[in-house]
Amino acid sequence: MLNIITGAISLGLLWSVTALGVYITFRMLDYADMTVDGSIVTGAAIVAVLLTKGANPFTATFIACIGGMAAGVVTGILHTKLKIPAILSGILTQIGLYSVNIKIMGKANINLLKVDTLFDIIPGGKNTVLIGGGIAAMALVLLLNSFLATSLGSALRATGNNEKMANAMGINTDTMKILGLALGNGLVAFSGALIAQSQQYADMGMGQGSIVIGLASVIIGEVLYHRTSIIGKLTAVVVGAVSYRIIIALVIDMGMDPLDLKLFTAITVVIALSMPRIKGYAMAKIKSFRKHHIKATIKIREKEGTAI
Repeated sequence: MLNIITGAISLGLLWSVTALGVYITFRMLDYADMTVDGSIVTGAAIVAVLLTKGANPFTATFIACIGGMAAGVVTGILHTKLKIPAILSGILTQIGLYSVNIKIMGKANINLLKVDTLFDIIPGGKNTVLIGGGIAAMALVLLLNSFLATSLGSALRATGNNEKMANAMGINTDTMKILGLALGNGLVAFSGALIAQSQQYADMGMGQGSIVIGLASVIIGEVLYHRTSIIGKLTAVVVGAVSYRIIIALVIDMGMDPLDLKLFTAITVVIALSMPRIKGYAMAKIKSFRKHHIKATIKIREKEGTAI
């Protein structure tokens, strides 16, 4: 059981980088970016090809991030300059990335067993993925917190909060959207590069459902670790990603068919997204019940008083 939990935490930390990217687009920009399913594979594909050609793992991972950022820029341009709806622009980029990724890799998957990866460089023995993932997640939370506290970061957040007001304040919201999408998909590609190096292969199918996993991590984190500060919200995303992976590991250990994981994830996201409405409905019913109970009690007491 300890090995299962440790493995889940390690994988959760790597996926938390994807969740941070989704958080930027989904929560900060209020943009449902479907590019994620493609850009995570782009990161894995680039790093795998470069590593097999003898590139330095740090350099290969950095270039993978640039590839993801380029994908985000394309989505941003489709939406802001060509006025294609947000969801459709992401879907179009994701579809295009399938062909791009297969061109990069040259085949459906690449084996990394015989090459050195980041996790071969990091000391830590069996816990290299756990240590490396923890360092990456902590560093990104601190870097993003610092960036979002700057004037540029504030402009990015203002664009997502109220685009019309941001425009009125002189903020170029189109540029902010492109920046946010580039940053988010850069993080997603970084996550893909780390995951590929940890599992020692890159595969064309590894990105399927990544956006849902990212959303599940964000929402679970908000439910479990609700905070109002920027660094608190970013930390909550990491907590959510790790918690999600622990939940998945436990349900599989309990006997769930791995083929049902996508359905389980979708149901989890639906329930988490519905929680505020369900909570509000429940509170309204409780208030209504109390109100009727008080009225009934008053009537009973009035009748008892009249009888006396």
